[in-house]
Amino acid sequence: MPKVPTLVRLDEFTYQIPREEAAGMRVPGVLFSDPALLDSVAGDPSLGQLANVATLPGIVEHALAMPDIHFGYGFPVGGVAAFDLADGVVSPGGIGYDINCGVRLLRTSLTVEQLRPKLSDLVDRLYREVPSGVGSKGGRPLKPGEMDEVLARGAAWAVDDGLGRPADLAVQEEEGRLAGATPAEVSEGARSRGLRQLGTLGSGNHFLEVQAVDEVFDPAFAAALGLARGGVAVMLHTGSRGLGHQVATEFIQRMDRRLTEQGVALVDRQLSCAPIASEDGTRYLGAMAAAANFAWANRQAITAGVRRAFSAVFGQPAEELDLAVVYDIAHNIAKLEEHGADGVRRKMLVHRKGATRAFPAGRPEVPEPYRPFGQPVLIPGDMGTASYVLAGLPTSMDRSFGSSCHGAGRRLSRHAAVRTFRYEEVTRQLLGKGIVVRAASREGVTEEAPGAYKDVEEVVRVAEGAGLTRRVARLVPLGVVKG
Repeated sequence: MPKVPTLVRLDEFTYQIPREEAAGMRVPGVLFSDPALLDSVAGDPSLGQLANVATLPGIVEHALAMPDIHFGYGFPVGGVAAFDLADGVVSPGGIGYDINCGVRLLRTSLTVEQLRPKLSDLVDRLYREVPSGVGSKGGRPLKPGEMDEVLARGAAWAVDDGLGRPADLAVQEEEGRLAGATPAEVSEGARSRGLRQLGTLGSGNHFLEVQAVDEVFDPAFAAALGLARGGVAVMLHTGSRGLGHQVATEFIQRMDRRLTEQGVALVDRQLSCAPIASEDGTRYLGAMAAAANFAWANRQAITAGVRRAFSAVFGQPAEELDLAVVYDIAHNIAKLEEHGADGVRRKMLVHRKGATRAFPAGRPEVPEPYRPFGQPVLIPGDMGTASYVLAGLPTSMDRSFGSSCHGAGRRLSRHAAVRTFRYEEVTRQLLGKGIVVRAASREGVTEEAPGAYKDVEEVVRVAEGAGLTRRVARLVPLGVVKG
């Protein structure tokens, strides 16, 4: 077991791994946490991963980890790092295999009282309309000739294909399309994996959840979002599926070979990387953006399935039930952004792996209706507790390159969760809370059992205390579709 780095407490919610703690660190590591959450990473390799990230060339100011930190590939999940464009690198492990895994929230005109009698039927219909599970296929099958348009245009392609409303695009991060996509860099192998996966959830921690707005903390912003206490919302969580995984796999292998040829040894092979401006770096960023666009198109296609399900069960057109997109946010992505560091403002490449953007009020990147309040930040918990809508704060720009946590964060690995929890017990406990679950497999439930996750209330408390975000609304699960 590698040495766990020593943490120095800087304030109530901030800890530092000093540069001298591990060989090769170019900057310190910074973790937003508290004693309760630190217990969940005791002995976990994620803190060592954070120190390793700090050794990468061109890293700016510090390597960061959010309060939902846990062990990942290369970077810890919950990791954030910014790199100088001149001498920095891009690392696929700092983005993740599921490129642009993200969260979307829809609102409805329904109340919980109106929903309850039809909840079981609705969850059944959602399960049929939105395929889930390992290797799930269905949704909106693509013809090979359509793939380039999906990779280039993202959610806009799906809307033009009849899978959404034009208004859906304005309330998505990057309006559902990341600039700089190079579809030609996405291999035939990656394309073939994506041809029948548009509009599907997949497996693991991906979900589709019918939720009740349980509490409102910021009435003005909640009203702008269309969220009211007692109302019904839908949250979905998925990404670029097999296509994005294949893109990551191929470029990690390519960068590995190039580093071996150059005789470069990294502290961790999983941090495989390439200079941003190099051929490999440029090609990866083009392929990553294309995969990100596939993910936005995927969430848009799932949104169409959600609308079909609600319309069928309630016997009304989807527009009469509202079902408008509130926001859509990415949490596995790298972006060119301008930030201040070391007293200078400049463009840099910000990696967010299991972390989300959390920009404050007034920023042009925030959709116009929300600009007076800040960017919505969507934080799913687990299927037995709560999820949150937060808002980015000005202090996040100084403290975390405008970033925040992306969820509750795992406390147990999937294998450990399967060993620890039993399907019958988990489903019985959820049903006891009035939560209806449909899953493609028993493992899909036990892997994602509430006990496998950190306390989302504590994670949100730390993010707020650290000045990254503030609470807007709390949502609780009513019905869940799992992979």
